[in-house]
Amino acid sequence: MENLGGLFNPSSPEMEAMAGLTYYTIALCLVILGIIVIAVAYIIIRYRKKPGDDGEPYQNFGNIKLEIVWTVIPIAMVAVLFLLTCSTMKEVDPPAGDRDPDLVIIGHQWWWEIRYPSSGVSTSNEIHIPAGEKMLVRLESIDVIHDFWVPELGRKIDLVPGHPNYIWLVAGKPGVYLGACAEFCGDQHANMRIRVVAEPEAEFKKWLDGQLAIPRTPTGGIAGEGANLFQTMACMNCHTIRGTAAAARVGPDLTHLADRDTIGAGVLTNTPENLAKWLANPQRYKQGAFMPNMKLSDSEVKSIVAYLEALDEQ
Repeated sequence: MENLGGLFNPSSPEMEAMAGLTYYTIALCLVILGIIVIAVAYIIIRYRKKPGDDGEPYQNFGNIKLEIVWTVIPIAMVAVLFLLTCSTMKEVDPPAGDRDPDLVIIGHQWWWEIRYPSSGVSTSNEIHIPAGEKMLVRLESIDVIHDFWVPELGRKIDLVPGHPNYIWLVAGKPGVYLGACAEFCGDQHANMRIRVVAEPEAEFKKWLDGQLAIPRTPTGGIAGEGANLFQTMACMNCHTIRGTAAAARVGPDLTHLADRDTIGAGVLTNTPENLAKWLANPQRYKQGAFMPNMKLSDSEVKSIVAYLEALDEQ
């Protein structure tokens, strides 16, 4: 089930705290608005010019009690909001310390690199986490400023080159939580989507173990032809497939590409047919992306698709 809410459907303690602060602020603003509307209506009715009134109305040049009231009450309101904000910040912001991150998320134009430091797993665009567990995330950018935002799970935060930021990432229940880059970062900013997959602990561990597996390189048939093509063409200059000579990190790690739900950070669902379309002409689906059109023939596309799909079958 994909969760599309945000402020009105918080799914983490951090987002619940932020939503609560927002609700209190809105309620306070509505109270102030109500007081102003009632006061204006009273003044209009009470002090309107009546038939027979001549000259200027009585001028009152000061009321110490009234001035104290309209000074003290706003200060009290601001103080309450300040305390609520401090409480929310304490809940949302990770404490300073030497704890190693559970996740490292690196923004690229226009995709997300996800690393699990303790296990060495690396994937892209789809973040798997155990439901209910608080994960410390370090956010980095390799090129321009990006912004990580999954509305149901917490705050927006910038990924600034050379300046790591940290957040908590936790989902209160299993599900798929959708997000996106929230800072304009170039041509394909709108197609830099995020999927956070929260799973029960056992399923997350199973997924992690599967990501750690190094697939065998097929040697025969159409998949074997695809393996040879991948390792002799420019593919290996940008991508990693563990267990082969391809170890570049310019583009996403493709070791377990077939296990992902989307291609190109969300521009296509991940099916063999769509993967073939992407390989044939990635610029058609993500114009400006750094993956070039390799001018592959239909047979070459079929072979590479068969190879990438075969990696998760072994």
